[in-house]
Amino acid sequence: MLNVAKVYNTFLSHGVDFFTGVPDSLLKNICAYITDHTPSEKHIIAANEGAAVGIASGYYMASGKLPLVYMQNSGLGNTVNPLLSLADEKVYGLPVLLMIGWRGEPGIKDEPQHKKQGEVTLALLEAMRIPYVILDTDDNKALEQLHEIIVSAREKSVPHAIVIRKDTFERYELQSEQANICPLSREDALKLVVDHLGEKDAVVSTTGKLSRELFEYREIKGEGHGHDFLTVGSMGHSSSIALGIALEQPYRRVYCLDGDGAFIMHMGAISNIGCLSPKNYFHILFNNGSHESVGEQPTLGFQLDFPSIAKSCGYREAFSATSEAEIEEALNRLDSLEGPVLLELRVKVASRNDLGRPTTTPVENKESLMAFLKNE
Repeated sequence: MLNVAKVYNTFLSHGVDFFTGVPDSLLKNICAYITDHTPSEKHIIAANEGAAVGIASGYYMASGKLPLVYMQNSGLGNTVNPLLSLADEKVYGLPVLLMIGWRGEPGIKDEPQHKKQGEVTLALLEAMRIPYVILDTDDNKALEQLHEIIVSAREKSVPHAIVIRKDTFERYELQSEQANICPLSREDALKLVVDHLGEKDAVVSTTGKLSRELFEYREIKGEGHGHDFLTVGSMGHSSSIALGIALEQPYRRVYCLDGDGAFIMHMGAISNIGCLSPKNYFHILFNNGSHESVGEQPTLGFQLDFPSIAKSCGYREAFSATSEAEIEEALNRLDSLEGPVLLELRVKVASRNDLGRPTTTPVENKESLMAFLKNE
């Protein structure tokens, strides 16, 4: 495994001192080190990966220095447009260094949502004609690879990629933790929400631990999983999935259980929700100010006024709750409101070490939900 300090210092020694991107579990150790050792103006956790390429491109044009954009390979889709229509040599020719976590690498056990992305990651880079290296786990070889790809990116003035396999980096724990004094965990707050749901309500839950917690709580309650769509991939799109269901079945209350990182990633989706104004749409936002599932890197969750943003986009009501009593009161209030409504639940970063994963497949989840939705 590679020492993260050596890798980071190699970047600095080559003049790469600006970092932006979206955190990934395979990159959490190096991202944690970057967070702890980089000035805040030189490390931007972006709303999404495409935005990170834009930030990096602007930085390069202003400084003439090579920036680094980090991401999980699932985020490559968000970068295709700016990589091909902005940074490509046939357009502006901007040298951006990409560091990509290779989830779903063929032959390596991973979750179903990463399988296809893992299979096509290298082919996608080749299709975009982006030179890449798969970083070696030997220090000397890896540092030589970094030297060569940085030199190549500068000489050719085009994006280059560093592909990171599982267990490439040695462990490093994030030191600069942000304050979060909220009394409830996300799981505690989720249980209050689930206990409030009606028999005909449909649920779309976001990517990450929230969907895993929802699955386990349904198991504990013996309720089955037919009411729920677990969005195991496609981060940031749960609100749009819920919108499609709500528009087609206006007689059914539809709950989107969202996370702050996912909400921010594709925040523009709420403009459609507000404009179309489905009365049966209820948006529950669990805000812990963190990309918890991939290393607890901070989001802007506690720096944004989500209720005001939702109201300005056309939501009929939007408000926040933190304590158990406030959440109970807010959930009871929902019963008398027409959507779209945003309820922000501020929670602390905390999850069980023994938290399991869904035992059903994504296809089984989809078919179970569709069978439930047919039952009016």
